[in-house]
Amino acid sequence: MKILVNSAFGYAVAGLASGLYYRELTKAQDFDGPTQLSIVHTHFLVLGVLFLLIVAILERLLVLSASPLYRWFTVTFHAGLILTVAMQLVHGTMQVFGKDASAAISGIAGIGHVLLTVAFVVFFLALRSAVARTPQHRDVHQIADTSTNAEEVA
Repeated sequence: MKILVNSAFGYAVAGLASGLYYRELTKAQDFDGPTQLSIVHTHFLVLGVLFLLIVAILERLLVLSASPLYRWFTVTFHAGLILTVAMQLVHGTMQVFGKDASAAISGIAGIGHVLLTVAFVVFFLALRSAVARTPQHRDVHQIADTSTNAEEVA
């Protein structure tokens, strides 16, 4: 769970930095047109922060990390998000400077989106198995006392 919270924090910093980069670069270049840079901030904050904090809560309640699928989720999710926003940054920066982006940039961003899609499917499979493992009637105090470390559970 600590890794999830630390990752969410890292994505929050990246999201804020990307928003600053977008604002300062477009202002310095006197650019007011549409650019991919405008959505990098949102991708980091919604997918990187909000979603991972929800996953952290679910980890606390259901011990998602006990599923072998959980590791696949984390690897594909982080790879997909980083690849997607990196290509958005490259493409958006090229737009601001008036350069044409090659099809390779869109293709690589597409691979990032495919990885995110795979991550979401694997996440829901891990979530379903965690829900199936969890007793139906758990007391709130029982939830608070459960360990969230998968190594302790195994």
